[in-house]
Amino acid sequence: MGSTKKEDVRTRRTKECIRKAFEEMICEMDYEQISIKELTERANINRKTFYLHYNTLDDLLREVQNEMAHMFIERTKGLERPRDMDKITREFFLVHEELGKLSERITCSGSYKYISRRITSDIMTETWKDNRQNPYIQNVIMTFVSQSTLEIYKQWVADGKKISLEDIIKIATDLVCNGVNGMTKK
Repeated sequence: MGSTKKEDVRTRRTKECIRKAFEEMICEMDYEQISIKELTERANINRKTFYLHYNTLDDLLREVQNEMAHMFIERTKGLERPRDMDKITREFFLVHEELGKLSERITCSGSYKYISRRITSDIMTETWKDNRQNPYIQNVIMTFVSQSTLEIYKQWVADGKKISLEDIIKIATDLVCNGVNGMTKK
């Protein structure tokens, strides 16, 4: 029984080393430039050890994405979609800010475009379950809300975050909840 605990600790440490090296590399380079060879060198493990835990780099990336999505889902649990869209939009920005550079790279970098859409789709599917609404109308609303929020965030990052976090949250919330007409009536 003692050897199982020792293996668990070793497995956890190995995965932490892989994860740390992977996150550093994502912050430094495009995903397509990351190789298992360089990742294992940075993590100070051999390739066979990597393959004991992951089949591909995509599996590792998906794990990171799932954790990011889960963090947002947990933070917005209990909020009703679309009624609480202002609070949900706020949490989107706050979660991304807490996750920092890693989140920015995965969400905003050109090579990760398909990734951020997949995360967004997963979140919306997991959290937006209004059985009273026509599912096709719900899909249109979900697409508008998720892509609008995502693109506002990406533009804010691309502009170097020249608008304060609170101001961008207010702008995004106003746009998502009221549309352009809500912004121009001021």
